Amino acid sequence: MNLLIVGAGGVGSAIATIVASRGFVDRLTVADIDQVRAQTAVDRLGGDRAQSMGVDASDRGQLAALIESTGADFVLNACDPRFNPPIFETCLATGRNYLDMALTLSRPHPDRPHEQPGIKLGDEQFDVSSDWEAKGLLALVGMGADPGLSDVFARYAADHLFTTIDEVAVRDGADLVIEGYAFAPTFSIWTTIEECLNPPLIWERERGFYTTPPFSEPEVFEFPQGIGPIECVNVEHEEVVLVPRHIDCNRVTFKFGLGSEFIEVLSVLHKVGLDGTEPVAVKGVAVAPRDVVAAALPDPARLGDRMSGRTCVGTYVTGTGLEGKPRFTYLYHCLDNAESMGRWGHQAVVFQTALNPVVALELIAEGTWTGAGVLGPEAMDAVPFLDRLNDYGFPWAIEERTVTG
Repeated sequence: MNLLIVGAGGVGSAIATIVASRGFVDRLTVADIDQVRAQTAVDRLGGDRAQSMGVDASDRGQLAALIESTGADFVLNACDPRFNPPIFETCLATGRNYLDMALTLSRPHPDRPHEQPGIKLGDEQFDVSSDWEAKGLLALVGMGADPGLSDVFARYAADHLFTTIDEVAVRDGADLVIEGYAFAPTFSIWTTIEECLNPPLIWERERGFYTTPPFSEPEVFEFPQGIGPIECVNVEHEEVVLVPRHIDCNRVTFKFGLGSEFIEVLSVLHKVGLDGTEPVAVKGVAVAPRDVVAAALPDPARLGDRMSGRTCVGTYVTGTGLEGKPRFTYLYHCLDNAESMGRWGHQAVVFQTALNPVVALELIAEGTWTGAGVLGPEAMDAVPFLDRLNDYGFPWAIEERTVTG
């Protein structure tokens, strides 16, 4: 595989580190609008394993020229999802396979945003799936930790643990602490604001897709490995769109353990308009309020030395088990920040996100995962992926529960 990674932030840099430790990529290019940042990611690898390039991911002409000059046959989009359209569309136009970790952005319903979806996450990608299929190209979308690994868990449960599924409920939480900061998100604040302040999406077999207000329907979920009970709330997320496409179930939800302080900060940002993406004039300079917030906060990729605790991504599946009895199963992956920093030099949330697309790329490179068109991880066989995750030294786990919740 000749791989081009577009985006050299925390996740893109971590992906490059993991890829360099495996043998399936013959040529690796890391590109970013800031070539110094891309070169820093390459320098971490040592030797002549990769090259860095500069590119504006919003410029389709630059992207096409970069793809042609590197000869890449696979492009991994490690940018914020606002850059999905130009990267995704350029890959189709130039005949390259594509992978991202978040779908194209949604747009709320103009009149009833907390009842009905407008344009859903990924609609713009799935609408052109036939074009990718006609060219024999694969666009594997939503292949991170969540979405991504969470969808793989749902696929595994459907194929190997349940005869019928009532609900696929993705539940994510952490007990991470960041020393020295009153407020410091562990992931891109741009993406965090987008998914947390948009109307959350729910899917039900009889009702279809519908939305609720942000941070709605709080529930306390017990997370494993000592993390403990955390209040989780509805958040807009890709699994609700992806899972029903290939998995037979009655309901799909996503809830995240944000914490009351985090919710309060995001709510204030929204109230004063600092979550906005349209530029405003500030002393003669046009700037998006959300970009100001991002610039004022610490870079999540640089917080690893100050972080402690664990992050957990998991899928809680309820329904009827293979023996015909009710089953309540949580499939999950926990990662301790001390382990990810000690072994790889990347903080836990970033590394957990980066690990899964690399596993997927390796399965594609060897021909274990195949397909054409726009597909999510739930369309693929889960067993090779989960086996390979174990081989990487980051095992997943199953916890059976006796009651729902």
